[in-house]
Amino acid sequence: MKANGFRDYTASAVEAVASTGGQIMPPVMGAAAFLMASFLGIPYAKVAISAALPAILYYIAVYIQIDLIAIRDGLHGLPRESLPSFKGVMKKGGWSFFISILFLIYLLFIVDLDGDKAGLYAAASVLLISFFKKETRPNVTKLISILKDTGEGMLEIGVISAGAGLIIGIISLTGLGYTFSSTLISLSGGSTFLLLVLAAAGAVVLGMGMTVTAAYLLMVILIAPALTTTGVAPLNAHLFVFYFAVMSFITPPVCLAVYAAASIGKADMFKTGYQAIRLSIAAYIVPFIFVYHPALLLQGGAIEVAIAVVTAMIGICLVAIAVEGYLFRPLDWFRRILICGGGILSLIPGWKTDLIGLAIALPILFWEWKLKRRM
Repeated sequence: MKANGFRDYTASAVEAVASTGGQIMPPVMGAAAFLMASFLGIPYAKVAISAALPAILYYIAVYIQIDLIAIRDGLHGLPRESLPSFKGVMKKGGWSFFISILFLIYLLFIVDLDGDKAGLYAAASVLLISFFKKETRPNVTKLISILKDTGEGMLEIGVISAGAGLIIGIISLTGLGYTFSSTLISLSGGSTFLLLVLAAAGAVVLGMGMTVTAAYLLMVILIAPALTTTGVAPLNAHLFVFYFAVMSFITPPVCLAVYAAASIGKADMFKTGYQAIRLSIAAYIVPFIFVYHPALLLQGGAIEVAIAVVTAMIGICLVAIAVEGYLFRPLDWFRRILICGGGILSLIPGWKTDLIGLAIALPILFWEWKLKRRM
């Protein structure tokens, strides 16, 4: 990205934001999502389906913003001759990954297996398929390396689970969880929106420096009960704290993903962190909306959900344009505020908010397009 002309902090932010989003993107989300299914006593498939649209909106916003940055700075993609051949990659064994991923999706969503069993069988399928081609066939050294890496991974998960168990036990015995939830409700003064703001801030702060799984476990104990007490559906509450636990990885001042990316990109950490917040704007807005409007979690009637999907995609594109402040030319603050307001209203399911949002934003976009044609 830097070689193609992107600023070092922009390239680093893109890497941090895009990779962190893997935690919230179905069909295979981070380990915390499987724990969520266990906590709620629902199939993992339901969690993944509910999280699909917010994750898609996240990546649409990232894509639109990167594209606008490239247009504004006059950047271009790699020439076609520099790209690897799709057929060549498939011949070298790339096809095996598609089969294994499709098999994993089949086990999770069709057979409805538990996440641990589905993961084990999918991993076994990768190993089995690798024996069919010489280039990918593992030897004894590779097999030992696989077992070694798996053992190290299990040790990490074991330590996190043990630590989480101790925290859960301490909080349960001392009543700290109830006290913390009661304090949040008291500070919010009965306002659900203010409670959500406090919960989001708490999730980001408490998740700093922790793995997503450990951060989510802490959020579930301390913050999720406060949300469910005020009438938020359990799945919506868990997804809300999960999203902001993930966002702690790219939210300054303690943002591990940004630190890692800025170090690799040799970029300023604060500039990278600020750019990461801009690129991940969808993850800060959408959770507040799906708490009130479950249609964004694909919950509700088919027509209601279909309309919510279309208008949400339009809305997030408008928000991305407003955040970058560029369309066909630089936009002033007044136009950016109007476009952003229209985008947020379009994100909120409901024909009234959709119409108002589009009525605010579309005339500005049309005017900019007409001006561009004249120029």
